[in-house]
Amino acid sequence: MAKITSVSPLAPAAFPELPVIDGVRFASVAAGVRYAGRTDVMLTLLDPGTTVAGVFTRSATRSANVLDCQSKIGGESDAGAAIIVNSGNSNAFTGKAGDGSVAAICAAVAKATGLPETRVFTSSTGVIGERLPHDRIIAKVDDLVAALAPGKGDEAARAIMTTDTFPKGACATVALPGGEVKIAGFAKGSGMIAPDMATMLVYIFTDAKVSRADLQTMVSEINDRSFNCITVDSDTSTSDTLLMGATGASGVEVTLADSDFAQALEGVFLDLAHQVVKDGEGATKFVTVNVTGAKTDADARTHALAIANSPLVKTAVAGEDPNWGRIVMAVGKSGAAADRDRLTIRFGDVLVAENGWVAPSYKEEDGAALMKQPEITISVDIGLGAGKATVWTCDLTHGYISINADYRS
Repeated sequence: MAKITSVSPLAPAAFPELPVIDGVRFASVAAGVRYAGRTDVMLTLLDPGTTVAGVFTRSATRSANVLDCQSKIGGESDAGAAIIVNSGNSNAFTGKAGDGSVAAICAAVAKATGLPETRVFTSSTGVIGERLPHDRIIAKVDDLVAALAPGKGDEAARAIMTTDTFPKGACATVALPGGEVKIAGFAKGSGMIAPDMATMLVYIFTDAKVSRADLQTMVSEINDRSFNCITVDSDTSTSDTLLMGATGASGVEVTLADSDFAQALEGVFLDLAHQVVKDGEGATKFVTVNVTGAKTDADARTHALAIANSPLVKTAVAGEDPNWGRIVMAVGKSGAAADRDRLTIRFGDVLVAENGWVAPSYKEEDGAALMKQPEITISVDIGLGAGKATVWTCDLTHGYISINADYRS
């Protein structure tokens, strides 16, 4: 795995101080999954009464861990739950051996915690196609259980990093009629990021009391507006997983009708999603792509992703070149409805093109100045309807090539 020598220039100043979520405890250890002396396994234990929801990659080659989680996620239980995650090895494309690794880890965690195996969820992230040395993880399970404590979310976030240059955390506190509830979570993700359910590993927790059905609906809907709207390199991982636990420890009941809670939860999702893009392998620019005026929202999303995933657009952004012709190209190739002579393009608040031609007021130096900023907005109006969509991406630099050329070394 390529050695990361510097933190992304788009990284936040510091990892946030996550609030303690009652009913959630964390631990992390160095198990030597791939590298000696590196913290690479984390365990989360959730108290009895916790509801769990999740979304997963739709990749046809998804890992044994993902398949196991998918088979368990719909179950109802008053028991607690455990989430164990390793970095360094994705346990993907490992055949029956991968299934055996998941079963062995789940059995070990269940024995150590007293949980049923159906309430143990696993994730693995890292190199594809190498058998997971699960015995190294199992040997550390008792140590993990003994070390469990509240307030260790930052350590857990660091344990699941691969090519990430910084740990990613986000939180919110929201006052509801029944009282105050807290939300906290962390994520990992840097490369192999494209929207197709959860586009990385994400773990979010709240002390609100939410039914499993309502929690699943919230997670699925908000995921579509956040993690499913980011792309670093258009590649969907075999291991993408988002799990959320609601412990109910606050005693405050939340339903789908509680818009304040949903808004706060969406803020946490978006914060983490944006951090993943800002840590895109080799990224130096954070790019928001807004598309309006499409025939449908689906068409707008198609156009936006065509722009965000275009290597030519992304390299132009990296080179700080306001090459609006590449935006036109990306819209034209997307397959969604468009009319060349109705397009309007803006870089930030700079009108670049309108009515199918460069705007009379446009000055190249204005576009060039805007492209030097670390955060850039590209807006395109298709001129055909009311459809709209927003996606987030980053530039494509030599750093991306260097990281991925050496990933397994």
